Amino acid sequence: MSQDNPTTRVEDQGAVRKIILNRPDVLNAFNADLLESLGRAVRDADKDEAVRCVLITGAGRAFCSGQDVADLVNGLERGEPVDLEKVLHERYNPIVTRIREMKKPVIAAVNGAAAGAGWSLALACDLRIAAESAVFLQAFINIGAVPDAGSTYMLPRLVGMARAAELCFTGRKVSAAEALQLGLVNRVVPNEQLADEAMQLARELAARPTRTIGWCKRALDEAWTEDFDDQLEREAKLQGKAIRTEDYAEGIRAFIEKRPAQFKGR
Repeated sequence: MSQDNPTTRVEDQGAVRKIILNRPDVLNAFNADLLESLGRAVRDADKDEAVRCVLITGAGRAFCSGQDVADLVNGLERGEPVDLEKVLHERYNPIVTRIREMKKPVIAAVNGAAAGAGWSLALACDLRIAAESAVFLQAFINIGAVPDAGSTYMLPRLVGMARAAELCFTGRKVSAAEALQLGLVNRVVPNEQLADEAMQLARELAARPTRTIGWCKRALDEAWTEDFDDQLEREAKLQGKAIRTEDYAEGIRAFIEKRPAQFKGR
């Protein structure tokens, strides 16, 4: 499948759904059209059972520079400031929530700047692979705004409260190398290798037992708000579901027969 939209391109490569933010002339900054098309692309990927891994990246030299500031300036000049609270409720939050709740892995291939809500989008993904030239900014503070679209939830869980506070308060640039050191990304690769490396990782994950990955994702997310005993109970219940899948039966047979498992995502 290949599907084009003026602001979002969608391509299927086997069981991998690639979603490409497509406003390269403005570093893939979010406007209403991009948010709408991205929301639709994420929703469709979630619902399509043939899709077993989602890969999100940006066209051109950036991943996503966040909210299109031109829209904010135009609103102020007209005396009609953009209602960002409403936009968050209606546009941004459904996208990052869908990514977190999606029962399949989501990878961000960060090919350049990921700033503001663009970084929030990358943080919402399960794994992040960055090009050497990638940079990350909690740019909200630089225009007097509060981090949003899930940044204040995900950042402390990845780097701890002190570092999250520093990044939010200062809005400073974080290089790809520092992002790797801090645990913000899973790996950093040469610029020219990003597309291939990200797709290879996506294909590897798409070949894994998809439902089980979804349950792993759920367990990891919910572990932050549960005590140990409750989490043990959750693990047991999810394990009960996992052992009833076709993939579990295939995994056991493959182990006994000493061959690679052929998982089907069922």
